[in-house]
Amino acid sequence: MPTLNDIWCAAERIAPFAHKTPVLTSRSLNADSGAELYFKCENFQRIGAFKFRGACNAVFALSESDAARGVATHSSGNHAAALALAGALRGIAATVVMPESTVRVKVDSVRRLGAKIVFCADNHTARIDALNRVVAQTGATFIHPFENEQVMAGQGTAALELIREVGRIDVFIAPISGGGLLAGNAVAVSGMCPGAEIIGAEPEGADDAARSFAADRPLKNAAVNTISDGLRADIGQLNFDILRRCSVRILTVNDAETIAALRIVMERLKIVIEPSCATVLAAILKYKHHFAGRRVGVLLSGGNVDFETLRFS
Repeated sequence: MPTLNDIWCAAERIAPFAHKTPVLTSRSLNADSGAELYFKCENFQRIGAFKFRGACNAVFALSESDAARGVATHSSGNHAAALALAGALRGIAATVVMPESTVRVKVDSVRRLGAKIVFCADNHTARIDALNRVVAQTGATFIHPFENEQVMAGQGTAALELIREVGRIDVFIAPISGGGLLAGNAVAVSGMCPGAEIIGAEPEGADDAARSFAADRPLKNAAVNTISDGLRADIGQLNFDILRRCSVRILTVNDAETIAALRIVMERLKIVIEPSCATVLAAILKYKHHFAGRRVGVLLSGGNVDFETLRFS
């Protein structure tokens, strides 16, 4: 389990490379929710998502000998671009295994950043098989998208920045998929604001985290059906253990609620976010009684939208 000290060290390590992202507020959204909302805008992070924090920390934490062999991962989302950029900044090779169904905007981003892409069938077994071949051929270090302590520590720097800027919060909410984002930030929030509640927002069509906490063990999704393409991974065992220790609560939202929240963010905050990111506001507006009267840190995780597939109705 990464510690608060690990997150402070990560913040120092990535400071020359990562953006300190803005925190936005909205009087109208505060009125609608009955809460005091502070939006940490990771859609303005490099590569357009929080993932750069974790990938950058993991890449720059490698020894010179390990870094010389390069890095590799499997990802259909923002971690792919994040690792590509982090590798480029350190001057080392990066290889990314991506499912053939990956949205075009994210494939194009990885290509522009200079990483090698290896495509595979759209299932977990194919991902792992392809990754294992890459690692065997190159000796590259595998940087897992979310079950990696350095990645989690890097992600936790977002909450660290938020709390240093706005002061104590009563609640912190972020999207949850594999759990790396929420785990790292849960450690940061628990250390800096003891007693604050930590919440994960999850789509109903990929609700493995909610079911896992109800069963007190990690469960997988038999099928996934959600517009939130960044939240389709199953929760990792290490991440689940950390989140359980931090007494994290999961709130689920449907796709209609997510799209409505996405539109509200674009209209009120005047920024572009991706559907996965909108689940947090959707949860706040759906469960208003839970947030009313509280200071809430809201992590907007990314802004990489495929406008060719996005529909508001």
